[in-house]
Amino acid sequence: MKRKNVRKIYAAALAAVLTAALAACGRTDAAQTADIPGREGAEAASGGRIGTIGDLPDPEEMFTDRDMAGGYEESESIVIALTGSSASCEEKSVSVSGNTVTITEEGTYVLSGSLEGMIVVDAADTDKVQLVLNGVEISDRESACIYAKEADKLFITLAEGSRNSISGESYTVQDDNNVDGAVFSQCDLTVNGPGSLSIQAGEGNGVVSKDDLAVTGGTVTVTAQGHGLEGKDSVRIAGGQWDIVSGKDGIHSENKENGEKGFVYIAGGELSIVSDGDGISAGCCMQIDGGSFRIVSDGAKGVKSAGEMWVKGGSLFVDSQDDALHADGDLTVCGGTLQLSSEDDGIHSEVTVTVESGELEITDSYEGIEGSSIVIAGGEIRLNALDDGMNAAGGNDQSGFGGRQGDGMYRGSGPCITISGGSVFINAAGDGIDSNGDLIVTGGETYVSGPEDDANGALDYGGRGQITGGILAAVGSPQMAVNFGDSSTQGSILTNVPACRAGDRVTLKDDQGNVLVDYTAESSFRSVVVSCPQLQQGGTYILTAGDSDTEITLESLIYGGRGGFEDRRGFREERRPPG
Repeated sequence: MKRKNVRKIYAAALAAVLTAALAACGRTDAAQTADIPGREGAEAASGGRIGTIGDLPDPEEMFTDRDMAGGYEESESIVIALTGSSASCEEKSVSVSGNTVTITEEGTYVLSGSLEGMIVVDAADTDKVQLVLNGVEISDRESACIYAKEADKLFITLAEGSRNSISGESYTVQDDNNVDGAVFSQCDLTVNGPGSLSIQAGEGNGVVSKDDLAVTGGTVTVTAQGHGLEGKDSVRIAGGQWDIVSGKDGIHSENKENGEKGFVYIAGGELSIVSDGDGISAGCCMQIDGGSFRIVSDGAKGVKSAGEMWVKGGSLFVDSQDDALHADGDLTVCGGTLQLSSEDDGIHSEVTVTVESGELEITDSYEGIEGSSIVIAGGEIRLNALDDGMNAAGGNDQSGFGGRQGDGMYRGSGPCITISGGSVFINAAGDGIDSNGDLIVTGGETYVSGPEDDANGALDYGGRGQITGGILAAVGSPQMAVNFGDSSTQGSILTNVPACRAGDRVTLKDDQGNVLVDYTAESSFRSVVVSCPQLQQGGTYILTAGDSDTEITLESLIYGGRGGFEDRRGFREERRPPG
């Protein structure tokens, strides 16, 4: 074998991205979140699970240095020349039988050429084997193109500047293993390197690992009738540009024998997924720290976790038929930029949805955010909903599909919506904010354009309605309009107004003309709820809605009651003519 200069491909950029992602939000523990108002109620509803990520390993341990490196030393590599229906290699660790190439020892193997057959790795269970694809075309009509029968770990490295293709059609049982992917590994599998790869999987999956699957590089397209990427114990992504079209899930991790495995962790990379199943599905839990995603799910959920889900960073676009983000456990957003569109819920948790930071836009949904409880502690949120903007424990999963019962019932207790920070803009055809338990507002800015019909209200709660801080303006129809209750320590005004249109402004001024609240409605309305810290008992204020001015004197903190003022107390108002 001709010896060449040592070639090393460094991954400093990848390492920097990963380090930044890990530091961006950090692991949210009890000490960090104890001061978030409403957290205790949410923790009670979730069984005390807020602030944990189950048994997910520490992010710093997700990838080894070799996973991230994506390079190899040519001088220490073994060259395998693929020759169409066979191959040639001088090393004893490589055997060729017809169109099957078998590797039996640890080492780095550089492959080039074309092969209508299979590459098999059958080494000791302590061996690490690296396959460097340096301009290969491999196809197999009956099984996997690359099949790791046994090893400790398989690395598939895409050589710099190389173009590679793998194409499988159908799959048969190999060695009592249900081989069902164009790339199939019984051991840990890492795909890295700066080259490109096209994977076509006819009846099966694109890339499969029956242990951990790691992706840290490559420009890769995957077209599969089954899953695009599948890792039984985990799927971990730190880099690369992957374009996946799949008949089932785009990315899938599930271990039915061990419920503590089957997780998805993403720290970076660019992912484009078009799937008939879920875009990304985790059987245990999921954490997203970074990366750029574009997910279109034609028949299922966009991003789904059977346990907890954390979104800590990254740019995420999801267009799905079912929920855009779905977790059977707690779902927490504490970073990133999210643009979600769904025919069902934008965000759904069977337990608690928490938003601590980040930019979240739900452009289309049946219900915007739904969970047993909802905690808004920060971030910038804009959402549009055909039904409720936020719903705590009141709906069913898949409620956007004719009210069908979903994957599971809510497991929390004591539903509650708590808003303590951030800015929230809601445009909802149903209830703007609907809690089947308490509605607690302690801070932040909340603006609601609620229903135009009389069957819903801008605000709705079944337990305690309390405001102690923050700015809130909610407009909608008057019939079901509701104000906050007497336990509030901040003033709140509910009043009917002449018919106003979408685009009309609602402003609240004090008697000196200072603007306290200013909001432009996104729907027509005839009722306004407004609250801000400057409201004082005994004070006089001017509420302007469209062309109508109303002078209001607060004889008590809560001005106006429920449903067209049947329970109106402690107020005096004077309607002023326009101008």
